Amino acid sequence: QLQLVESGGGLVQPGGSLRLSCAASGFTFDSYAIGWFRQVPGKDREGVSCISGRGRNRNYADHVKDRFTISRDNAKNMVYLQMNSLKSEDTAVYYCARGRSTDCPWFFRESSFDSWGQGTQVTISS
Repeated sequence: QLQLVESGGGLVQPGGSLRLSCAASGFTFDSYAIGWFRQVPGKDREGVSCISGRGRNRNYADHVKDRFTISRDNAKNMVYLQMNSLKSEDTAVYYCARGRSTDCPWFFRESSFDSWGQGTQVTISS
C-alpha cells in the first residue's frame, strides 16, 4: 500500500539547519511529483516546495526559496528538504505529499495532492 513517512524533524535554534526526509513506498515513485507542506495549529496547511517526478523542476514558496532546497533520490524512493537559516516562523509540522501527476501542480494547494505522510515536527526556538 502507498506510504509516505517523514523524518528528521526536531528542535533547533534560530539560524540552524535541519534536513527532512520523506520515504515513499507502494507506488511508482518517479511517476509523481512530491511536495512539502507545513501546518501550525489553527492555520491552513501551506505549500513549501515541490519537486517533479524526475527532479527536473523544483518550486518554492517565496518565504523559503532562499533558504530551503528540495531534492530527490529516485533510486532510494526518497525526497529531502534541506532547511537552512531557520527562523521561528518555520516552526510547524512538516508533511510530504504525493502529487497527482509527474509535474508539480499549477496550484500548489492541498487538493492538488492525493496522499500524505503523518508529519514531522520542526521547532525553532532559542
